[in-house]
Amino acid sequence: MTINKFQGKTQEEAIAKAKEEFGERAVIMNIREVKPKGLFRAFKNSTFEVTAAMEEKEHFSNAMQAAQMTQSMAKEGKLHDMINLAADEPITIPKLQEQEGNAQATRQEPARMPQSQNLVQENEEKKLEERLEVLSDRLEKSLGGKNPKEPETPKGPSSEELNFVRILYSTLLKNEVSEQYVNQILGEIEKFIRPGHSVDTILSNVYQKLILRFGQPKSLDLSGAKPHVVFFIGPTGVGKTTTIAKIASKYKVDYEKKVAFITADTYRIAATEQLQVYANILDAPMSIVYSKEELNEAIEKYAEYDLVFVDTAGFSYKNEEQKEDIRNLIQGVDPEYTSEVYLVLSATTKYRDLLDIVDTYRTISEFKLIFTKLDETSTYGNLLNIKLYSDAELSYTTNGQNVPDDIELFDTQKIVKQLLGGNS
Repeated sequence: MTINKFQGKTQEEAIAKAKEEFGERAVIMNIREVKPKGLFRAFKNSTFEVTAAMEEKEHFSNAMQAAQMTQSMAKEGKLHDMINLAADEPITIPKLQEQEGNAQATRQEPARMPQSQNLVQENEEKKLEERLEVLSDRLEKSLGGKNPKEPETPKGPSSEELNFVRILYSTLLKNEVSEQYVNQILGEIEKFIRPGHSVDTILSNVYQKLILRFGQPKSLDLSGAKPHVVFFIGPTGVGKTTTIAKIASKYKVDYEKKVAFITADTYRIAATEQLQVYANILDAPMSIVYSKEELNEAIEKYAEYDLVFVDTAGFSYKNEEQKEDIRNLIQGVDPEYTSEVYLVLSATTKYRDLLDIVDTYRTISEFKLIFTKLDETSTYGNLLNIKLYSDAELSYTTNGQNVPDDIELFDTQKIVKQLLGGNS
């Protein structure tokens, strides 16, 4: 979805500019008269500002049909039904079963269409198209059941406002945000969709709610006694060792901190050699450990250092033995040392697998989240999905292999803009 504003001396001129740029796919979201200001405003004419959106071609016709249906639905007082259609029947995505007050939330299965429709192996675009068709069918059925004798409710939101919500709904789904979370977010803004509220107000409210859901990202916590021990856990191949090197480089070069390395990854071929290369470049010591006793001895050896980075072995979430080894390693750190744990996840991993990974690692320890390989995907919905599912704090993201450049603190505003169809 692309959103832009166009100005003209008349409404027709502003609309013409929108259609000239967006073509027949232009959806006029809002028309606003801009009255002149200043001392000489009496001698100036008003101008008009048009907010227009362009949805991807394959979904444009569905969006226009839904806009007409949602306008009628709003008059029936059923806007909430439009936003929460998936909650009514198991025809789209199953609802999460949440346990209030329990940090170990019940596991949600990722979005999946009915097996009978043979869509499991289809690409994401076909899945989304099917959801949008179902949405339209459900709206038609709902409108068909109206009693003509029922009195009409007061005037509801305009078709432009409803169509804009519809496009937001579609855009978030295309960015692979879980439908459950999309319904929650848009459900919360229902009370703001009233006559006189522009699409800018709606968009701003959704933007703010997404920002709040991501929360404030946190960097390394260097409070407490030295050395500060930092564990990096996560499955094989997500880039833990490279991420360690990037963070260590920044703290060594930019903040002049003394850093040391410990590796407990004795399973993967050449794992110790890779970390040793980075240690040599940074002129930092490195130790290899096989048990929690050896870990504490190594930490004691680096007592005068600011940061001790601990690399751990990646493993399948089905491997109970390796999971137990890492749990013993982390929980076996001497209490006199301050420590924290980072779960490193790839932004390219499938949602179902991410859920399995989170479920596995949160039985080991509490953690903060680092997402890698943002340069290898164009959809960022899983960043929000896993943040909300795990309730863990966000920390860093990486977007390439260059050490130490391709890493930054999680940029919430940039990610939210991309989720809403904007440019970073």
